[in-house]
Amino acid sequence: MKLLMLGGTEFVGRAITEDALARGWEVTVFHRGRHAPAPGTRALHGDRTAPGGLAALSEGRWDLVVDTWGGAPTAVRDSARLLGGRAGSYVYISSRSVYAYPAPAGQTEDGLLVDGSADAASTVYAEDKRGGELAALDAFADRALLVRAGLILGPYENVGRLPWWLNRIARGGPVLAPGPRDLPIQYIDVRDLARWTLDAAGAGLGGPYNLVAPVGHATMGTLLDACAAVTGGAADLRWTDPAAILAAGVEPWTELPVWLPGDESYDHMFGGDVTRALETGLRCRPVAETVADTWAWLCSLGGRAPQRPDRPAPGLDAEREAALLGL
Repeated sequence: MKLLMLGGTEFVGRAITEDALARGWEVTVFHRGRHAPAPGTRALHGDRTAPGGLAALSEGRWDLVVDTWGGAPTAVRDSARLLGGRAGSYVYISSRSVYAYPAPAGQTEDGLLVDGSADAASTVYAEDKRGGELAALDAFADRALLVRAGLILGPYENVGRLPWWLNRIARGGPVLAPGPRDLPIQYIDVRDLARWTLDAAGAGLGGPYNLVAPVGHATMGTLLDACAAVTGGAADLRWTDPAAILAAGVEPWTELPVWLPGDESYDHMFGGDVTRALETGLRCRPVAETVADTWAWLCSLGGRAPQRPDRPAPGLDAEREAALLGL
């Protein structure tokens, strides 16, 4: 297989690139040159947002294109149109954010979607992702595979959610753990996403797929317990009632990464139906493995994970945490 990876140097793109290389595929990585691609790839440079930025892709044929773009849909539109006659299929790594809010628990791929346009400039994330989907479908029709991922965790994470928890718990002492302990969470390990995506594309699948682990695969308790175990077990997890956290003005998801209280935002993010993905081969590794491998990667970087410049670094201020814990 000949893969053209649009991006491919960070997080999701990097995991897909490495999975493809492990399969013995020939991988071309098209990127801006800001980060080094995985060894063994062929690099092409260009800026999709600049005039003439796709010039390096004017020639060449590929069996598969994978695109992780999350900005203006016009970038997906222009890439897909350019490659429509020279690529077998087009995978767009989308998001479950394309579902109209609030999506009910059990939402399938047939749910109500936000508005979007392939011709739009960047607006908000959900509409940008939906516009990207429409751009891929317009150029590739049933040869377009739409991977609607939810929360993504694992090595190479450049958003900061799991790295923040690991570093905070590694410091030890009393740790504010947002309850309830048995609250189910739904995420996908980036490597499981990569494996399913390439398997599905190789099998000729098209259309939308929710791609997260099944509901019940993990809880806040199993996630944070795994963080405590892998970092040495010096932390004292203080499970705290959600009402007390919210009353203190703490922001779920951002100040306490991954966690959402049990309201409509929780159902929207952690209640997706993944029957289609499971029936087509999705396999999800244990939460302890995701956490351990992310910790090993983080330690290899001296504990400092890369941070996307377009995303604020998550986490709760130490003084606010201590006040909430009555310390």
